[in-house]
Amino acid sequence: MMVAIVMLLGAALAVPFVAKVTGRWTGALVALLPAGLFIQFARQLPSTSAGQPVTEVRPWVEALGVELAFRLDGLSVMFALLILGIGAIIAVYAGAYMGNHPRLGRFFAFFLLFMAAMLGLVVSDDLFALFVFWELTSLASFFLIGFVHDKEDNRAAARQALVVTGAGGLALLGGFILLASAADTSRISMLAQSSPGLIHDSRYGWILGLVLIGAFTKSAQVPFHFWLPAAMAGPTPVSAYLHSATMVKAGIFLLARLFPVLGGSDGWLFACVSFGGATMVLSAWACFAVTDLKQILAYTTTMALGLFVLLLGIGTTAAVEAFGFYLVVHALYKAGLFMAAGGIDHETGTRDLSQLSGLLRAMPLTAAAVALTAASMAGFPPWIGFVGKESTYEAALHAGASGLVALALMILANAALIAISLTLFFDVFMGPPRPTPKPAHEGPIGLWAGPVVLGVLGLVLGPITKPLASTLIAPLTVSVAGPYETHAALWHGLTPALGLSVLTIAMGGAIFAFRAHVRASAAITALASAFVVGPGRAFERALLALHQAAERIIALIHSGKLRRYLLIAFGVLGLAAALAFTQRVALNVDLATLGDVLAHEWIVVILLIASSWAAGTAATPVRAVLALGVSGYSVALIYLLFGAPDLGMTQFSIETLTVILVALILVHLPQTGLQAKTRAAKTTTLIVSSLVGMVMGGLTLAILSVDLSLTVSEYYARNSYVIAHGHNIVNVILVDFRGFDTWGEITVLTIAGLGVYSLLRRAEQRSETGLPDDERDADDQDLDSTSDHQPPASGET
Repeated sequence: MMVAIVMLLGAALAVPFVAKVTGRWTGALVALLPAGLFIQFARQLPSTSAGQPVTEVRPWVEALGVELAFRLDGLSVMFALLILGIGAIIAVYAGAYMGNHPRLGRFFAFFLLFMAAMLGLVVSDDLFALFVFWELTSLASFFLIGFVHDKEDNRAAARQALVVTGAGGLALLGGFILLASAADTSRISMLAQSSPGLIHDSRYGWILGLVLIGAFTKSAQVPFHFWLPAAMAGPTPVSAYLHSATMVKAGIFLLARLFPVLGGSDGWLFACVSFGGATMVLSAWACFAVTDLKQILAYTTTMALGLFVLLLGIGTTAAVEAFGFYLVVHALYKAGLFMAAGGIDHETGTRDLSQLSGLLRAMPLTAAAVALTAASMAGFPPWIGFVGKESTYEAALHAGASGLVALALMILANAALIAISLTLFFDVFMGPPRPTPKPAHEGPIGLWAGPVVLGVLGLVLGPITKPLASTLIAPLTVSVAGPYETHAALWHGLTPALGLSVLTIAMGGAIFAFRAHVRASAAITALASAFVVGPGRAFERALLALHQAAERIIALIHSGKLRRYLLIAFGVLGLAAALAFTQRVALNVDLATLGDVLAHEWIVVILLIASSWAAGTAATPVRAVLALGVSGYSVALIYLLFGAPDLGMTQFSIETLTVILVALILVHLPQTGLQAKTRAAKTTTLIVSSLVGMVMGGLTLAILSVDLSLTVSEYYARNSYVIAHGHNIVNVILVDFRGFDTWGEITVLTIAGLGVYSLLRRAEQRSETGLPDDERDADDQDLDSTSDHQPPASGET
């Protein structure tokens, strides 16, 4: 499994260079890798079907006990085969669709990166490894959706997808941390051992809420559904792969994977049934509010995703079996329909349903592909879609009161889906031909072969349901819901589920017959406003409001005055520290010990206080620096008096060097007063400085009044030579135990040095060009001397 992921990542790095040579054949070449991996994973089916998962564990962060653990069971092998199989077909299609695009290599690099991330996600057996791959899918999809980055629609769609799924990912990370803490393990296969007690854990509500937010954002559930239809701005191969067969199912996979751990509670049932049911029904009927073929297919995707969530919410073995069947059904028909829609757009110049008609003669092979895949989406017998739909009805019929509610929602959504399936074929291919931007004609084999293959598979798999169930569906159901006895078949006789299927087909036919009236109805108009258009606009307005709020904060804080910057920084620091101090720290100071302070020690303290006051009231920068130097020397005297000569000598050296260098620099800067010019400014400065001083003094006294733990010190002394092989404990701490800290300090010094060097070079260039001092840029002026500086107006740069 790890090798497969690495191979895909390596191919992603190599394909930009290979594409320069292979050109339009790049898609066929890329398809060889997922096709080969598909065969390799298919060879594991005997083991997963027998209930023997294939595991692989590799060390990752050994010090933290984190491992790269992979596990291939019935659930993960199903998703892996869909990812690789559908991916291979779409790679061939993408090669024909993209042609000799100048950025073809970049496209396939992102494509393979996404495939590797998705494969790693479904085979991960560690929560945090799964999260890494989860975020990688969001990043790769961002690049794929925004591939045509010179168009604003593509950039906006990519931004929406990244923000929504990224925010959900942060929530998911919080849920994973709480879950690993509650179960005392991050291994997914071991979490189920803690699940009975986990539901009663006080953290269960937070874990469930955060995980559901992550899953719902990724799988476009209400109210996060709007990003998926917007993502149709990306190239059609992206829509066919990411947003129908794979990425949007990542959230569904997560719910199925964690069902043994988090499922079964009232909260799980209510959330999944309510959100999944609402997404399913609203998305199915929203198809009548749009005319773009890809937009229509996008809403049928969110409809299917809502159905998946609904079935997992019911959670019975029959519901999980139906989930598995419809997983296969949806991947086959939706990828095929998306590719067919892309072929229509590619060869006619439009994908607007209102501009298409009578394409049967011009595009007979594409018409056959749409007929086959649309029939499976509608659930007509003997397609596999009929088996999937009947299994969902059977599951709902035997699930109690919640099942009856789910059943009503399914019938309502499926009736609309049947009408849309009929619309996609009859309105596009039948009737009188209409003129299109490009003369309609059949595309190259790469554009129609994939949809035809998937459509034929949907037809062939219907009659051979039992082998499919025993090989793929049964292992998936066992890994999610436990042992069960499958009853999958194309024909069960005259059953209630068959009667409901007939009713649904009749309703769908009636809706298709009156589709023009349905589109023009007030209900669809309201749905278009509230469900199709409204959420996306609300999101963009929220982003704009956030941007404007940030500009106002920047205008308030970034005034160009050094004094204000310092006041804000120290004021926030002082308030935060004071809050923590009052709530967590208790002082235990014995004032009687003040009588033990000697006269010369009082003199040093008075000198320290007087020099600090002088620094604060100094009229010029040079006087302030000299007064601060006296304060530093007073601190050094305290070190000497209390037996720390090494610290005292260090302090003397630093203060001497600082005073000399800063004084020399200040002599050459514009002479400006340091005092605040208004009484309010003086008062603010006094309050902030007093607050910080009291907090730091209080923290110092608090530290001195408690017994410090020597655990860390003892650890360093005991392990410095054994682990780091160093005799000097201080050096070992800096280089080994605090290596990243030291590395950070070195990085800061390096950046500061580069900044100083660039300033010196700039001054040297100015002297060479002979520019006078009064033509220096504002950036070279003393920040505090520009008292009339105003921040830029909102929106200016």
